[in-house]
Amino acid sequence: MSSEAKKSAPVPMLDVGRGNLPLKQEFLEAIERVIDSGRFLHGPEVTELEKTVAHLSQTSHAIGCASGSDALLLALMALDIEPGDEVIVPSFTFFATASAVSRLGAEPVFVDIDPMTYNMDPECLQASITARTKAIIPVHLFGQCAPMDRINRIAQAHQLPVIEDAAQAIGAAWDDRPAGSWGSVGCLSFYPTKNLGGMGDGGMLVCNDDAFASKLRLLASHGMQPRYYHKLVGINSRLDTMQAAVLAVKIKHLDSYTQARCAHAARYKELFQASQLHEIVELPRKQPKATHVWNQYGIRVPHGRRDALKAHLQQQGIGCEVYYPVPLHMQECFSDLGYSLGCLPNTESAAREILHLPVYPELTPAEQESVVEAIESFYMTGAYRRVA
Repeated sequence: MSSEAKKSAPVPMLDVGRGNLPLKQEFLEAIERVIDSGRFLHGPEVTELEKTVAHLSQTSHAIGCASGSDALLLALMALDIEPGDEVIVPSFTFFATASAVSRLGAEPVFVDIDPMTYNMDPECLQASITARTKAIIPVHLFGQCAPMDRINRIAQAHQLPVIEDAAQAIGAAWDDRPAGSWGSVGCLSFYPTKNLGGMGDGGMLVCNDDAFASKLRLLASHGMQPRYYHKLVGINSRLDTMQAAVLAVKIKHLDSYTQARCAHAARYKELFQASQLHEIVELPRKQPKATHVWNQYGIRVPHGRRDALKAHLQQQGIGCEVYYPVPLHMQECFSDLGYSLGCLPNTESAAREILHLPVYPELTPAEQESVVEAIESFYMTGAYRRVA
């Protein structure tokens, strides 16, 4: 590729419309069936989607809910997490992982990450367990599972339940065992940017325990069974039938979406290596035991140049984003927990350096070349003087 600076062809960070367009007629027909049935809640499409997701996750049960955030909250409620309890979570994750803990009056205990995978470091997990610890929430970040065999061994030694935050990892696996099937419960999100994205909010819980599944379903419906009789104080969190109908259309294509994302990740690696950029920026790494589904493709930009590169790419019309610029332990709303800058060094370094590039299934080879050429132009021109 040329080292001369040039204006790259515009490449969006995500193009939801491009992905949905080929399925538009199927969506309209599915939605029309729901409209004609009048079963906007608890329709047969919800039940069928739950069965499909349970099969995909290799679990006995799947319970639809209103969002991935609610899935986390319901899991904690079903485990009877209460004020004074501690729940161990990574700091490098989306806010919902920790906010669900706080909403129940419990305390999120933030732990550091493996700098190679961005997932929870089992050694940091082990060191953070106290008498008040009541649950562990590993996050399968960016589409790669946390090391669930090691995390489960630690959890079992301390008799602690594990809630898998698999919001970004439907279809992923660790040691050929699907995300969501390792812990007491797995939490999925169908937010439009996810690998299986709906047309609004939606989520699901997966588990293998019959009684626990019944409790989750009860809590998601006001704790009501039968109607107007409340066994528990639950919440109103349902996956509506229209979302389920849309997702039922898309889930048939999930394998092809995943294959495309994997192909894009492999092509990025080839392009970065051909341009020698892999010697300047750090490429994401897949662990040998992981089946990675590449919800995000994040490079590490050293020497404090991440934000300058981000601005350069945006000027070139190249979509990019930072997930996540402020670790949770440094968020203002958690300042009373007493964390200070430097206490989770791997997390803080990742937040300073990571930059995510487009990796959605419909991305073209030409667009990927434009992305890498724009990065190359940053390093090979006056935009940046390469550090010796």
